[in-house]
Amino acid sequence: MPDPHHPALPVLHRDLRAGRLDRREFLTRATCLGLAAPLALGLAGGPAPARAQPQIRPGGTLRIQQSVKDLRDPRLYDWSEKANQTRGFLEYLVQLNHDGTLQGMLLESWQANADATGYVLRLRPGVTWTNGDAFTTEDVAHNFVRWCDSEVQGNSMVTRLTTLIDPAKGQLRANALRIEDALTLHLTLSSPDIALMASLSDYPAAVTHRSYGGQDPYGFGLGTGPYRPVDIQPGSYCVLERDPDRAWWGTPIHGGPYVDRIEFRDFGTDPANWIAAAMADEIDLLYETVGNFIELMDSIGWTRTATDSAATMVIRGNAAAQVAGGTPYADSNMRHALALAVDNAICLELGYAGFGDVAANHHVSPLHPAYADIGPARYDPAEAQRLLALAGQSDFEHELITVDDEWQRNTGDAVAALLRDAGIATRRRIVPGQDFWDNWQSYPFSCTQWNHRPLDVQVLSLAYRSDAVWNETGFADPAFDAALDRAMAVSDAQERRVIMAELETILRTQSVIIQPYWRSLYNHHNGRLAGAERHPANEIHVCEIGFTA
Repeated sequence: MPDPHHPALPVLHRDLRAGRLDRREFLTRATCLGLAAPLALGLAGGPAPARAQPQIRPGGTLRIQQSVKDLRDPRLYDWSEKANQTRGFLEYLVQLNHDGTLQGMLLESWQANADATGYVLRLRPGVTWTNGDAFTTEDVAHNFVRWCDSEVQGNSMVTRLTTLIDPAKGQLRANALRIEDALTLHLTLSSPDIALMASLSDYPAAVTHRSYGGQDPYGFGLGTGPYRPVDIQPGSYCVLERDPDRAWWGTPIHGGPYVDRIEFRDFGTDPANWIAAAMADEIDLLYETVGNFIELMDSIGWTRTATDSAATMVIRGNAAAQVAGGTPYADSNMRHALALAVDNAICLELGYAGFGDVAANHHVSPLHPAYADIGPARYDPAEAQRLLALAGQSDFEHELITVDDEWQRNTGDAVAALLRDAGIATRRRIVPGQDFWDNWQSYPFSCTQWNHRPLDVQVLSLAYRSDAVWNETGFADPAFDAALDRAMAVSDAQERRVIMAELETILRTQSVIIQPYWRSLYNHHNGRLAGAERHPANEIHVCEIGFTA
């Protein structure tokens, strides 16, 4: 079992008692280091007050409204929806819970050393694959080798696991992973990484069989979960069915699985279609409810659930993008002007109907453990005009691109209107979902949504590190990278907050992004479900959802 006397835990517990650390921060950080969730909850004053749980009847077909995306190798997953489509059979080493704790799934436990340069992972005994093979450290090692393969384009796990990779070879380091036995392995990192376990809960980290070679997961079929893939038609539907002859390892822990069949149904990007499907009793659960449609779903009698989140959207110019033979967004004066011309509060109201909090153009949330309050973003359209003139770009016409869905389209419209009000010529282009996401990193000027991650350093590593697979801004700053490396090594949030202020300031002073708001997240169900509450990272834990008796 993880040692409850881990060197960092007394410090965390002291800060919690002193009020320097809130409950959620404590739970996330303690469980990242290896303290089991029940022990962490006990140190935090116990679990949240229990609510009466409805009785769940087994069986039935669960119908979920969600975009159904084409599936590839899980390490290339770039959307939560893809993971939800396979979560019933492809499971994870650890799972992020609603309260911020990390819970062992295929791992029974884990333990970090004092400086987070070494981790011991202990697998859950008795887990089998659907073909009868035992789940062992051979499977886990196979996944780490694949996750650390830098030669695979789009493999974002590389960005998450840089401390395990040989930079000269772009592969898992020879001494980074050591198997002790069939259920125990050791990881040796090249530098501290406090976010390692949280990264292993993220959606591209689905664990595949030791024989998996990158094919369509539905066609390959092997998993450790209780469901089996049946059929998938991207843009239309996908289907999972429970294997009645298979005992699931998770039943004693989670109580499920409950339903016999799961159908993800794609009704497009217009929420009006989702409401129509709900009113026609064609679905039981919405993946998410957004903007003005939140109160409309309330009005038809569906049950709302909500969560705070570090989910957001950013508006960014790509410094590397070519436009008419130049790179206009490489000019810091151009980027400064755009940021100064946008009032983030107006974007929240017009783009997301006020369901969230105003952000400050640096992509670190007040929910993150080491968040540093460096004040609000500045709004100054007159100064924006002066900077454009200084850049010699007063006559440049911008094209702001967004995906064609309700809240992102509305936010893009609000940003474009504010830019025009400031005298900055801006036209709009709205792109269908699949076309947008096929090209999202290459657009010169566009809006992108980003998921919740529990630790501040995670999203900064994924989005703004110079060599990050998901760096869509073209931002590359050795000083930022060095500061981020220092932050990754500091588990104490009070100490890391000083570095976080430095990182936030770099992002904002260089106007890398316009980040108007943090999203509060909502979904609705028909009132006949249990276990369907909105997750801060857009995860649908299908094994835990059932129909009430």
